[in-house]
Amino acid sequence: MSRRELLRWSALSGAALLTPAVGAVPAVAAPASPSPAFRHGVASGDPLPDGVVIWTRVTPTPDALPGSGSGPAVDVRWEVATDPGFRRVVRKGTVGTGPARDHTVKVDVRGLAAGTDHYYRFHLGKVRSPVGRARTAPHALAAVARLRLGVVSCSNWQAGYFSPYRHLADRGDLDAVLHLGDYLYEYGRGEYGARGVDVRGHEPAHEMRTLADYRARHAQYKTDPDLQRLHAACPWIVTWDDHESANDAWRDGAENHTEGAEGSWAQRAAWARQAYAEWMPVRDADPLYRRLRFGQLAELSMLDLRTYRSQQVSTAHVGPGVPVDLSGIDDPSRSITGDAQLQWLKDGLLADAQWKLVGNPVMIAPVVFPPLPAEVSRPVADMTGLYPPDGVPYNVDQWDGYTADRRELFTHLADHGVQDTVFLTGDIHSSWACDLPLDAGTYPASRSVGTELVCTSVTSDNLDDLTKSPPRTTSVTVEEGIKANNRHVKYLEFDSHGYSVLDITPERVQMDWFYVADRTSPSSAAAWAASYAVPAGTQQAQRVAGPVR
Repeated sequence: MSRRELLRWSALSGAALLTPAVGAVPAVAAPASPSPAFRHGVASGDPLPDGVVIWTRVTPTPDALPGSGSGPAVDVRWEVATDPGFRRVVRKGTVGTGPARDHTVKVDVRGLAAGTDHYYRFHLGKVRSPVGRARTAPHALAAVARLRLGVVSCSNWQAGYFSPYRHLADRGDLDAVLHLGDYLYEYGRGEYGARGVDVRGHEPAHEMRTLADYRARHAQYKTDPDLQRLHAACPWIVTWDDHESANDAWRDGAENHTEGAEGSWAQRAAWARQAYAEWMPVRDADPLYRRLRFGQLAELSMLDLRTYRSQQVSTAHVGPGVPVDLSGIDDPSRSITGDAQLQWLKDGLLADAQWKLVGNPVMIAPVVFPPLPAEVSRPVADMTGLYPPDGVPYNVDQWDGYTADRRELFTHLADHGVQDTVFLTGDIHSSWACDLPLDAGTYPASRSVGTELVCTSVTSDNLDDLTKSPPRTTSVTVEEGIKANNRHVKYLEFDSHGYSVLDITPERVQMDWFYVADRTSPSSAAAWAASYAVPAGTQQAQRVAGPVR
């Protein structure tokens, strides 16, 4: 089943049942009506102590539309300064672009001062771009008092407006934004909106499959004014999940790709990667998984859980009375990370930074179902002997479908006594705070080897949307059932859309969840909903009374 089917099924069964502390910084926002030459705004990403990536896209002539392959090659000038008025320019240069890279411009600027606000802009002839702000990371050995990140995931154009980005941009206190995947969606019009209705239509109107399609869809998303504002406000640290290419993507295919009818998966995936590299403020590097350091306070490992993974285990029934064979879930030859990335992650978790943060596109905490309705209880009983030791999986597209990898990673954390590991996750269109038990069956009598904090979707359908139920009705029953059967799950909210703020200090990591009132309104208000903190050395999430001010 797809994640949407799993969420809908869960609801129905439940119904049957960086720097020294930053203060306010000068707001830097894209203008309401960007110049036609810079209609896609500016962005920055992947801050280092001495550098940052800066990005824009130029439209030098009216025919130079994204994905068109048209328009002339041009030179674009760029400047980086330590003041928003550009009186103190510290780096500048010229870079060429053209149809070969869809007129995108990306510069990996080096030689910058650590832990410092920088401002950047571009020039096409006499036309200037909006101004962006990018803060470099502190020196690797710096004693850092605080790091503050916006955390977002699952931003579907057709399902609503990106007001969570506006609220994050208005804060003025973020060192960076962490986007954990599904930055955009591949579907055509009418395929995946808000409760089945498109709030605004995708361009191109069909499912994106070609390089031109992926380029045009990236371009459409970057015309959103709130997205432009947040990109201009601070650097982004991004990774992809599946919808940047196709739903439930794996190494050699995807659920939403039919080999032959839709061409070669290898070619489609290559086009998706190319467009992502052109349109996102990330260094052009292979592999995408990478590590960023923020002084002695934190090190962030960003994972790629689509490029190297084995195919998901099938959850389809062969026929009446025939159990689903899920024995492959625990097969050590299957991997969600690939061998090289898993070893890289294990090595990185032994770093000397205090907080080991992991940008994790899909959920790692084990989750088992609550008691099931009578009509499915017999098949589940028949399947008992086929499930791996971690229990009945909630979603085999997550780490629950690759339990050998998870067990190897958790055992590594336990054997080496690694402290203060926090996985930061998107994908699941809901909010979670979880401990990570070495043995879920005996928790909390057994130990926790880390924690996981999951942000909800910016706009993509949640559980109440998929079942078309009023918010906080059917979903509450499912939430309570899951928490009762998974004692390491401390917080779970299935219904709301919004964003999170992660505040990191030497004493604790804290996630604050904020939910918007109406994703279909571009002016929607947002309100704080819940906060959980992980005190240093505890490996456990604890509820706290309010958000960080």
